Amino acid sequence: MRIALYTDVFVPNVDGVVTRLTRTLDELGDLGHEVLVLTPGHPPEHWGPHRVVRAPSVAFPWYRDVRGGLPSPRVERAVSAFRPDVVHAVNPVWFGAWGALSARARGLPLLASFHTDVPQYLGVFGLGALRRPVERWIRTTHNLAEVTLCTSGPMVERAAALGVRDVALWPKGVDTELFHPAKASPAMRRRLTDGHPGEHLVLSVGRLSKEKSVEALLEPLRRLPGTRLAVVGDGPHRAELERRFAGTPTVFPGRLAGEELAAAYASADVFAFPSSTETLGLVALESLASGVPVVGARAGGIPFAVHDGRTGLLVPPGDADALTHGLVRLLDDAGLRARMGAAGRAEAEGLGWRAATEFLVASYHEAVDRHRSRRKPPRHPAA
Repeated sequence: MRIALYTDVFVPNVDGVVTRLTRTLDELGDLGHEVLVLTPGHPPEHWGPHRVVRAPSVAFPWYRDVRGGLPSPRVERAVSAFRPDVVHAVNPVWFGAWGALSARARGLPLLASFHTDVPQYLGVFGLGALRRPVERWIRTTHNLAEVTLCTSGPMVERAAALGVRDVALWPKGVDTELFHPAKASPAMRRRLTDGHPGEHLVLSVGRLSKEKSVEALLEPLRRLPGTRLAVVGDGPHRAELERRFAGTPTVFPGRLAGEELAAAYASADVFAFPSSTETLGLVALESLASGVPVVGARAGGIPFAVHDGRTGLLVPPGDADALTHGLVRLLDDAGLRARMGAAGRAEAEGLGWRAATEFLVASYHEAVDRHRSRRKPPRHPAA
């Protein structure tokens, strides 16, 4: 198939959406499909066999690391020359919404994917007054699509509650070859514990932005003697977090990728995930694949990634006492950590990207079939 994919986020950005998109593009290429990626920012010109076309953009003043793409003649000429079989609009709120509108104007089949619960983010940035209009806009743009895919069961329910029709679950996936317990490294553990490898190590990985609630780890850390925290990642909230965690046993190694990131996961004792805005939480799956249990918020898509009591512990979001108790329970019980880590690894082994991508391809075909069946027959002039 030939797929035109509109997305506001892509490489060099690093987050769960970008990881899913890049791994999916890899798999689509291996399966013989061709994708035209349309995105703002400063992307590479190609991702594997797929061409990437840069769109003009504007920065969001409340979230300057993410740029909103703008329609342009160059983008539309690229789509026309590509002649896609189907259009995929990622998070059709801004640039993805233009992709949805463009598909409708061209009479092309459309699949949308729901990765971010944007209305939930608005309150974090003081934009709560926009919640209702944004919810209506999301419902409108997603309902232009023949199929909408969500990345977790809770987000399927959330999209349906917003009035989005024709919703299905896009299966989760994780790289179980890269993220593996065998990647544990004494050198990485020394680095992440600031030279104290014998102490407990709690790991946090992700984009350092306000809505990720990394500061929720500050109070538990103060109550956990003999425990170190490593906050891996970068983003607009990093300087503020470094200021707030100053004087605590915390290191900020910056953004890690590839083998270094795999070693970071596997070298930790527990992964802490206090965010309440996740639609899935891919980093939790990467930790489980690494054999490291998760203590996370019982919110958003995290319960879809972490089985409470089996692969980790879920706690009420924003509850410092519960978060502390969950961390203590795992840190103080090596046997429980090992059992949950093994269960997480076993579960992750069934979550390959190939199966998730094959489901996506089937959904593209479903969008094409539905589009064809809904097209009205051409009108004939009266005799």
